[in-house]
Amino acid sequence: MALFSLPGIAAAVLGAAAMPLQAQDLPRTVARVKPSVVGIGTLLQTRQPAVVFVGTGFAVGDGLSIITNAHVIPKQLDGARKEELGIVIGGEGETVGFRPARLVGLDAEHDLAHLRLSGPPLAPLALAGDDGVAEGQDLAFTGYPLGMRLGLHAATHRALLAAIAPAVRPSLNSRQLDARAIALLQRPGFAVYQLDGTAYPGNSGSPLFRPQDGSVVGVINMVFLKGLRESAVSDPSGISYAIPVRHVRELLQRSW
Repeated sequence: MALFSLPGIAAAVLGAAAMPLQAQDLPRTVARVKPSVVGIGTLLQTRQPAVVFVGTGFAVGDGLSIITNAHVIPKQLDGARKEELGIVIGGEGETVGFRPARLVGLDAEHDLAHLRLSGPPLAPLALAGDDGVAEGQDLAFTGYPLGMRLGLHAATHRALLAAIAPAVRPSLNSRQLDARAIALLQRPGFAVYQLDGTAYPGNSGSPLFRPQDGSVVGVINMVFLKGLRESAVSDPSGISYAIPVRHVRELLQRSW
């Protein structure tokens, strides 16, 4: 017969009790986060469909600031036909709402963009401090991996912070260095979050947050960072990446 000490049994019971409590945090947090997460898109009344989805964003600050990835912002709008940039909000069934927004800040180096809305504010998400993450930590992100293909329905995925690593992956030889990689190697490097979790191109701009309180620790990036980190890999991996939230704070300070 196996014998167990009372302290050991007590520790096991407490550990088992703590796990369900932690698991219960995420559903409550997701319910708070989802109203702050929006689609980013453009509206052109003469186009079919009139609204085109380009990525995910989320509200911060006073609820009128929207953060997303810079690479999802169209380089040029059709001004002659009055194409507008803005946010896309899910409605009943497959209907969506559109609110125009102005691009007020762009950080090309860290692939971030700051949009400003007019009208009523959205519920903003809090930005976590720089010490809010550590390797091995459980995180989550909410966004629109499928865009509007099946209606605009936000989806949440769990992600483990696997590594905090440099944005640029060293190439094995000079033939694997393209012009963008060379330019970036000449700049001061910055760290990114490598995630054990699956994100899709539609997730670009999604908030990466702590399950217990919804505070944002990073911004999901599925195009820009994957190109930098995996430029020497012939078969791109399923690894996801995120930009640390401190770069969001810096962008907001510059573009208010």
